[in-house]
Amino acid sequence: MANRVHRNTILVFAIAWLVPLMAAAPAADQSPQQPTFRVAIDMVTLDVIPRGENGRFVPNLVADDFQVLEDAVPQKVASLVLVNGGRVFNLTLPASPATASPDGLVLPAARATEDAGGRVFVLIVDDLHFTATETPVVRALLRKVIARLFHDGDMVAMFSTGSSSIEIPVSYDRKLLESAVSKVSGHGMSYRDIMDAKDGSQGPQGLRYQAHVAFKTAYELLGNLERVRNRRKALILISNGYDFDPFPAGRTGTDQVFGGRYGSPWVNPESGDRFMALEKANNQFADADLASELAAITGIANRVNASIYAIDPRGVAGTTSVAEQIDSTEMRTHIGKTQGSLQVLSEATGGFAVINDNTYDEALTRIDAETSDYYILGYYSTNADATRRNRQVEVKAARPGVQVASRGWYRTKGQPGPPPRQ
Repeated sequence: MANRVHRNTILVFAIAWLVPLMAAAPAADQSPQQPTFRVAIDMVTLDVIPRGENGRFVPNLVADDFQVLEDAVPQKVASLVLVNGGRVFNLTLPASPATASPDGLVLPAARATEDAGGRVFVLIVDDLHFTATETPVVRALLRKVIARLFHDGDMVAMFSTGSSSIEIPVSYDRKLLESAVSKVSGHGMSYRDIMDAKDGSQGPQGLRYQAHVAFKTAYELLGNLERVRNRRKALILISNGYDFDPFPAGRTGTDQVFGGRYGSPWVNPESGDRFMALEKANNQFADADLASELAAITGIANRVNASIYAIDPRGVAGTTSVAEQIDSTEMRTHIGKTQGSLQVLSEATGGFAVINDNTYDEALTRIDAETSDYYILGYYSTNADATRRNRQVEVKAARPGVQVASRGWYRTKGQPGPPPRQ
């Protein structure tokens, strides 16, 4: 019941923090800090980051410098917005004619600028997927993220998935975020909790339910970003990652190190049941279910053109846990799956996952750079097949020596999200 109430509260706050994002463009005499957003429902938009041979951002490209392919079919660039150093340049507006200075020098044409600088971040603290003992580490990480990543002019919303009950609508005020850090507390299952948990047909039931709550939170918040235009949208996810069927042999007492309850670690001599085969079957179902959940999140993120940057607060994760009596092989598998889930969420949406990192300094610098300098490219898809929901997209630079990074696919409207669960 508590989680249902929490989810409903999140929906209320999500609607509330969308109100300023849906505001009309400010009049000329209003403060230039008021953001301007426009809605173009049928246009596909992509954040693209071109870099030269030296690895630096290339800020002087025009629409003809980009080649866009959707499902291998060329598309015409209909709009191009440059965001460089926090300033927005609408490159599809007619450029002002070159003017001559009093000395006869020809000045370059001025770019049309908009006053909507800054970025939009949604910070999700997935307190259902780190433990109470990890709380101090997560709080220190959050303070570093807030201090190093968020700048003046950025709009940030902050929510938690569990009992920390953090619900901060979109705001320019970083002090609200800083004050919320002290409320963060981990409510995830420890390794011992997982080992002792009641099993369902596809793994620990409580673990799967907590993951679904976290995914629903992210899904709903991402969906509310669709109306945001001409700003970089990024979801920062703080989580240990996801694995629906961890330590299967250890949970059934059949691992070769701490188990072996039947003499042979894999066969019950009384019934002849082969636990290994059963565990493999359950694990395959669990992995397929997890993949479906991840696909729903990455699908809506790509539809609203938002990148996910997942940060693993465990740092360089260890592979043994003698105190918890977990086989090292199973521990390595579990860590690999949880880190892999964070990589899928991030890399499939144009971001990257921060894993095996104890300082986070270089990673936060990179996230800051990727969300500060970029182009927003728009086109109208020529594919009229409404049944084809997933579209593969490739963006290339026509200029030699320039490499472009962007998301590789998107999902059209109408694709169902995660199935509703009780």
